[in-house]
Amino acid sequence: MEENNHKPKKTGQRSQKSSMVQWIVSGIIILASIYLIIKTLPGGKNSEEKVQTITGLQEGDDFDKIENGIHLRTGLIDAPGRIETIGNCTTCHSSKLIIQNRMDKEHWAATIRWMQETQNLWDLGANEEIIINYLVTNYPPKKKGRRANLEGIEWYELRQ
Repeated sequence: MEENNHKPKKTGQRSQKSSMVQWIVSGIIILASIYLIIKTLPGGKNSEEKVQTITGLQEGDDFDKIENGIHLRTGLIDAPGRIETIGNCTTCHSSKLIIQNRMDKEHWAATIRWMQETQNLWDLGANEEIIINYLVTNYPPKKKGRRANLEGIEWYELRQ
């Protein structure tokens, strides 16, 4: 009998190694492509452009810049209590939520209580009075009513 001195062939081992090398090379190419894309975007290392943020401030601008009585980063009116309001309110929500909700003292206080009871707002301590005074002074309820009469308009009759 003739002995088989040959080692058994490991079928597919080379193709597995080849496949793994292809995956690694593909991964490297993808990562290099992503790096190059990010590097050339505005504001990237090779870009000379300043990137304008959503708030209207540009890189290098004063973070607390005030123009025409408005704090540019938040849009809040610059008045006593603004800093406390930003520090305690915009931690959880946008300043736009403050600007669009106009209330009297009772309703602002009730809103704070609601946030403390349901949204885990912390005890504001002495800042509560400062914040409420700021909000009532700068974001009071707007009087709603009928629009002003239209004047100086030449009316015409509709024909059927």
